[in-house]
Amino acid sequence: MTNKESLRRHLLQLDNRGYKAYKDIQGNYDFSEFRLIIDYVQGDPFASPSKFRVRVPPNIAQIPRELFNSRSREIALRDYLTRQFDKAAHSISSKRGTGKSGLIAVTRLGQEVLERTSAFITPPTPPYQGGEKISISPPYQGGEKISISPPYQGGEKISIFPPYQGGEKISISPPYQGGELGGVELRFIVGLPAGGRSILGRQAAEMLCEDIPQIVSQSLEYANLNAAECRRHVETVEDADWLRQQLAENGLVAFVADGSILPRRTGVDNSPLLNNAVAFQSPPSLKVEFNCPNRGRISGMGIPAGITLIVGGGYHGKSTLLRAIELGVYNRIPGDGREFVVTNPAAVKIRAEDGRSVAGVDISPFINHLPQGRDTAQFYTENASGSTSQAANIIEALEVERMPVLLVDEDTAATNFMIRDRRMQELIAKDKEPITPFIDKVRQLYADYGVSTILVMGGSGDYFDVADTVIALDNFQAYNVTKKAKEIAKNYSISRAAEGGENFGKITQRVPVPASLDPSRGRRNVRVKVRDVDELAFGTEEIDLGAVEQIVDSGQLRAIAAAMVYAKQQYMDGKRTLSEIIDLVMADIDARGMDILSPFPEGDFAMFRGLELAAAINRLRSLSVVAK
Repeated sequence: MTNKESLRRHLLQLDNRGYKAYKDIQGNYDFSEFRLIIDYVQGDPFASPSKFRVRVPPNIAQIPRELFNSRSREIALRDYLTRQFDKAAHSISSKRGTGKSGLIAVTRLGQEVLERTSAFITPPTPPYQGGEKISISPPYQGGEKISISPPYQGGEKISIFPPYQGGEKISISPPYQGGELGGVELRFIVGLPAGGRSILGRQAAEMLCEDIPQIVSQSLEYANLNAAECRRHVETVEDADWLRQQLAENGLVAFVADGSILPRRTGVDNSPLLNNAVAFQSPPSLKVEFNCPNRGRISGMGIPAGITLIVGGGYHGKSTLLRAIELGVYNRIPGDGREFVVTNPAAVKIRAEDGRSVAGVDISPFINHLPQGRDTAQFYTENASGSTSQAANIIEALEVERMPVLLVDEDTAATNFMIRDRRMQELIAKDKEPITPFIDKVRQLYADYGVSTILVMGGSGDYFDVADTVIALDNFQAYNVTKKAKEIAKNYSISRAAEGGENFGKITQRVPVPASLDPSRGRRNVRVKVRDVDELAFGTEEIDLGAVEQIVDSGQLRAIAAAMVYAKQQYMDGKRTLSEIIDLVMADIDARGMDILSPFPEGDFAMFRGLELAAAINRLRSLSVVAK
């Protein structure tokens, strides 16, 4: 491992050489206050940027143990440090040459606090008790650095003053309390400077030897951070996680805190609406209170298990509330406005998805006796309709998640899948209609499988008959109108015939055929590529995930693509069901982290759920399955 000055000299020597000569700098460098690791060097200024890491030891980072002494706090702290590095990089780095020259950046960040591979807290070292003696040999001159071996401060450096002769014994003081402070590893990308396709060595030296140390000092040394802001970030996430854990034992599927700001600034800007935003207030009859670990007492609307309707006029906040609930499976940054909107972690948004492929899904609980005798117990199509896609989306969620919470907005649902009213029943006999509408299955889902459903419904009062709770939105304020809705249902009987039979039906497990998932392309054994948060390339196939609305970060999609390759290589044997494969992959990630998904360190993976991994596999057009 060489040092910063040798790296500087090397970069100056590379000045004006061909860009590929940058490959020579790959390796480890001692910057005294941190270690710089260059894992990958781009071969062209217009190619994907180079991959860098820094490791800041505990005695320099000095992150207090209390900020990462639980999984929830650690993930929040890692997110905070990532954001601080990103902020510092934006303020310090500048354009230097052609292509991506001059870029210093971390992964793309949104409002959600996700577990990422961009930052890690390095494990604290074992305790070293000051005053113990160590030998130093050969002779060292005062002011130089030496390494202390375990069980002291393993791998770290200390200064020796005044000069000592090798072989003598020295005392280390003051005592270093190992395990109390954490170090940091942060992964980022760098666009190495180029003029055309020639190396700009002096500018590269400035970037790597001056800018990066300044960014590291500003963002990864606790003494230079806003301690109160950091603590707020960690405690906000911890409280949200704690609230989410309270839902099931209190018979709830979601909680919306009083004072939440649910509207967003624009359709493409996910930050909170600041002007004329109406703060959320719970209806008194649905209000619940909790005592959070950090902020203490909090009140808000608890949405109970069962079937809940969200109703109201257009533009009064129905879909805005549902969107906040569907993203309540994630934590949010302080100031987002929805920090304490939390949802059952198995909640899944269901919608119609015209044109998607469906592979061997048993949609018979919703659709059967199709024309030409087409089988719906193992339904295949390359181009699903709105109703068949929505049916498949529900069954696929039930297949991989034992008890999901379904979230449905009529604006993105297939009308003929949601309701068949009395007049249509009279005109088209049931034996001529293959679709059993959702209204006749939603209660059975809850009775047979414990699956709760939250629906935004503005156009059909027929759902009043099956709802347990009805919430009306008026100018973004919520009202419990369950009693009134039930009275209307009683006074205005629709006399429609139930079409769902006595039970929901069985959930059939499917076994993927391994050969149908092929990530290779041409001479490449694995080829995956992500385009924003909507689409990924898997081998020769393109997977459209635009309708999987709970994928909120491109880092999630990159991790999902890698997890698909991992699942194929590790667990797809033609015997395991898709559900079993998903469970095994997620268990491996939980035990060993997302780094298992890649042969080398990646800084731009973000955590996903098994539901989204299954959604990507299910939308692979080459997928073939057999029923279990």
